Amino acid sequence: MKKHVTSKLGLLLTAICFLATSSLFAQEVPQLNDTEIAHVGVVANQIDISYAEIAKKKSKNKEVINFAETMMRDHKSVIEQATALVTKLGVSPQDNTVSQSLLDGAEKTKKILNGLSARKFDKAYIDNEVTYHKAVIDALNNLLIKQSSNTELREFLQAIVPALETHLKHAEMVQKSFK
Repeated sequence: MKKHVTSKLGLLLTAICFLATSSLFAQEVPQLNDTEIAHVGVVANQIDISYAEIAKKKSKNKEVINFAETMMRDHKSVIEQATALVTKLGVSPQDNTVSQSLLDGAEKTKKILNGLSARKFDKAYIDNEVTYHKAVIDALNNLLIKQSSNTELREFLQAIVPALETHLKHAEMVQKSFK
């Protein structure tokens, strides 16, 4: 019975993450300019930092806490690099429907994560991280990089994909310990 409840929570978090990123994969692909792309990138990183902050507060699992600390450190670094780039380019990230969709989904996910017991939280958090990193990598490769017209922005986005793939592998490794 407990395993069934935990798997339902994982499915719910996966569905929310999917819905939050669904605007990135809809039949009608959103057309974003470089300032909007920059905003999506910053928002996606901020969201993952917010999930990691919850994990640091709720989890007692050393692997989960270590993963969360890595997410906080790495995603803060990406935001700092992105900020330096947009400052250099003299542009300001611009809010858009994709960013708003990500934020709306993140609020729902954070509410669910915050409501879980520590024991249920760990698996749900890691399941969400796997799904979230897959969605962000896909969005980078199939939307953001392709639509970026600025060479430096496009190269920056391409350069962070390997780090996100490493995060995904790390999350999948931790996820195996919950099966």
